[in-house]
Amino acid sequence: MSATRNILGASSILLFCLTAGPAAAQAPSYGAPVNLATAKRIAAGTIAECQKNGWNVAVAIVDTHGLLVYYEKMDDTQTASPTIAIEKARSAAMFRRSTRVMEDVVNKGRTSFLGIPLATPITGGLPIVIGGKIAGGVGVSGVTSDQDEQCAKAGLAAM
Repeated sequence: MSATRNILGASSILLFCLTAGPAAAQAPSYGAPVNLATAKRIAAGTIAECQKNGWNVAVAIVDTHGLLVYYEKMDDTQTASPTIAIEKARSAAMFRRSTRVMEDVVNKGRTSFLGIPLATPITGGLPIVIGGKIAGGVGVSGVTSDQDEQCAKAGLAAM
């Protein structure tokens, strides 16, 4: 029971850190989870962008609960990337914001953020928004974080 309280408490702190301040926008509500057909379209768009640039990556698509819906890894992708892609996607979906926002929080000196369970503050994870509601997340890993995010954005554009 105390572990559950710790996770809930940490999540509350995270949400406060990410949303505090006058310029903070309200994150969209959750909607229906992304389906397999849409997940495959996002992954295809992501992979196409990476192939165009000669980048080898792993791409993960998760639902609103952070559960894997679709996954793909290009040949010769570094071995750490599959796990990182899944965690980026999970963070984007579960916290309803890009992982870039989380990374920016850490870069501004809030290093205590690094101890929050299920948060991966590394650019390259984006929420999937369908009809104005969060449907899941896409995470990419294999090149620089900015390049990972570029590929994830291309995947969302292909949706």
